[in-house]
Amino acid sequence: MSSDDYDKETIEKAEIAAESYLKEKYTDIETIEIEDVYQGEMGGLRVKGTVNKKHEFVMGVNESDFTIGSIGTEEGFPERKK
Repeated sequence: MSSDDYDKETIEKAEIAAESYLKEKYTDIETIEIEDVYQGEMGGLRVKGTVNKKHEFVMGVNESDFTIGSIGTEEGFPERKK
């Protein structure tokens, strides 16, 4: 699983969607580092990264319109905005 699974345009759109979603939906996002854009085991587009240099996330991204379908985070991840 790696960025080789998708073309450059798809990777860029997925990264932009992930960053926008995090900034819009979560509090206290200072930095966002995208580590990989890859095809998950079930065939879906996934974006893996870290916020604030310490909290990891994995997002499921809809390939047709680049909306975020799911996000997995770890304990201590910034809180969702109300």
